[in-house]
Amino acid sequence: MIRVKRLLLDILKPHHPNVIDFSTALAEKGNYQVRLSVLEMDDKTETLQVEIEGESIDYEQIREAISEMGASLHSIDGVEVENSAADTD
Repeated sequence: MIRVKRLLLDILKPHHPNVIDFSTALAEKGNYQVRLSVLEMDDKTETLQVEIEGESIDYEQIREAISEMGASLHSIDGVEVENSAADTD
């Protein structure tokens, strides 16, 4: 089975929700660890780098959560995928 273990995302979001609430909402979508850095800020938006790690990340669920909070996913800047298929020697 192929599993996404890590995503590195470039996201543009409004100031609200704040970065703590934004990170928490993403982490609640699964058993995920979320690291967030604010790269740029202007009077209305923040550019974020968000790293999500977990055993099996549901990308579509993450993408929907980002959109629901009024943010937009600019790019996927990194990904780690694992094939956890059992050996069939």
